[in-house]
Amino acid sequence: MKTVILGDIHGTNYWQTIINFEKPDRVVFVGDYFDSFQIPPQKQIENFKDILEYKKSGGAEVILLIGNHDHHYLKSIGPSGTSGYKLEIALQAGELLEQADLKMAYQFKNILITHAGLSHVFMKKHFPNYDVKSVADDLNELFHHKPLVFKFNTQGLDPYGDDIFQSPIWIRQKSLMLANRNTELKEHYIQVFGHTQVKTIDTEGKSTGGKYYCIDSLSTSGEYMCIKDDSDSIVFNSYKLYK
Repeated sequence: MKTVILGDIHGTNYWQTIINFEKPDRVVFVGDYFDSFQIPPQKQIENFKDILEYKKSGGAEVILLIGNHDHHYLKSIGPSGTSGYKLEIALQAGELLEQADLKMAYQFKNILITHAGLSHVFMKKHFPNYDVKSVADDLNELFHHKPLVFKFNTQGLDPYGDDIFQSPIWIRQKSLMLANRNTELKEHYIQVFGHTQVKTIDTEGKSTGGKYYCIDSLSTSGEYMCIKDDSDSIVFNSYKLYK
């Protein structure tokens, strides 16, 4: 089984080239479909429509996660002050996002995928007695019923979102690792996420002990993640779309 996980695309159509080359069984987009500063707003809309059409085509299992640059287009949320917000496409983007069956989290085997990573502190606040095995289902249910709780939490001191209590579409890697230290959540899952740009994907896990993989590198080095798994093993690889 081959799974391709694509970092923040922000209106780019790199995903088409990657999928045509890899021919994966499963594709996970980690969110942030909008808010490019280089691509015209309407082109971003058309690109997201193409993603939805690809999902409908049945060529692979497609999972669409939500990012912070999508969350503020939801009709129930509204502008959050996030950079790149385009008022001129807000209505269209909101309608398309409602059609997309977006998820907050996706899990297969012991791999947990969100836009920015899942904090134990966030989980304890909303699920005081949470079962570590069902966090993806819990988050998706919470998102379905209470999408506002995932909005940027302004009680923190860091305007960049580098706080341990931020949600799975906002938290930064340093705070994520701090929040999960010595927790069952860390022991149980390998987390894959985007949100914070990196130059390259650390597939060997040298900086995180193989527990956290940040993949927001499409716009910096053209890297994306490809996971191959069988009944006995999981292999993490990264490939460059361009050099």
